[in-house]
Amino acid sequence: MTEEQKKLPEWSVGQNWLYTFITPQFGEDSARLVVAEIDNGSEEYILGISSEREAQRHAVINHNPFLGRMTIDALAVYENGEPQQVFSFPWNVGDSWSFTLLGQEWEATTISLDNGNARVEAESSEGHELSYTFSGSKGFLERLVWRDGDGTIQLRMDLNVARPSYNGDVFFYRARDLIDRMYEENDQEIYDSFLDSGHPSEGDWDTLVWYLDVEIASNGAASGSLTMKDHAGASPLTRAWGSGATEKGAIGTIPSNSGDYSLTVTVRGPSSFIHLKVAGALVFEWTL
Repeated sequence: MTEEQKKLPEWSVGQNWLYTFITPQFGEDSARLVVAEIDNGSEEYILGISSEREAQRHAVINHNPFLGRMTIDALAVYENGEPQQVFSFPWNVGDSWSFTLLGQEWEATTISLDNGNARVEAESSEGHELSYTFSGSKGFLERLVWRDGDGTIQLRMDLNVARPSYNGDVFFYRARDLIDRMYEENDQEIYDSFLDSGHPSEGDWDTLVWYLDVEIASNGAASGSLTMKDHAGASPLTRAWGSGATEKGAIGTIPSNSGDYSLTVTVRGPSSFIHLKVAGALVFEWTL
């Protein structure tokens, strides 16, 4: 790794990296991370993504931490509103530091500098492992693998190609979770609710993003249903599933109508479940 490659890179608008993402929820997908904007006032880059569906997935699953704001002075990633130093510039073997990312507190060490790449290994207090390689020549991640405490890969990112410019639309959904519930077999109807009160400082959400992971048992009496109603009585989301039905990693959007939302859920059959997540999102779009 040359001395220049060890240094903090400087990004430009349109610079982009095409990654393959692999997650348990969605399998394999590819999209470009693009420098959509440089805010010199706040000294931040804004990273968007070339796929609006990927932006929605990030909003509700938070599976891609490298979307949104990153600091110019360290390429720090924001988690819970605080910049987190995932990278340690200039790179030196043996450097150790800590940061919070993906809901985990990590202790990281630079273990090697080879062929223009810095390799980092990190462990969390909950037994998760994070290994990643930063490319000094391409100015961003070459690869990242996050394994949970059971050794299951929760996120893998592999760089396919890096390019200096981009033409097209770029998206980012700035989001907050409103509800995350796992509903399991129950003989009775389940009643639940959540509140859409908008962003704490930016006003009403532009949209709500929902995520469903459903599995209904295969016996004849098994079934499931979900109905969401807003405070005006509209039903923006209604679903019904029969015996043996599955719906894995389904995502969609519904209008944000500030106030209370009510949920009515039925889950019949042993091992049946309905996992629902809803996030409020502010939508940003750029055309480069």
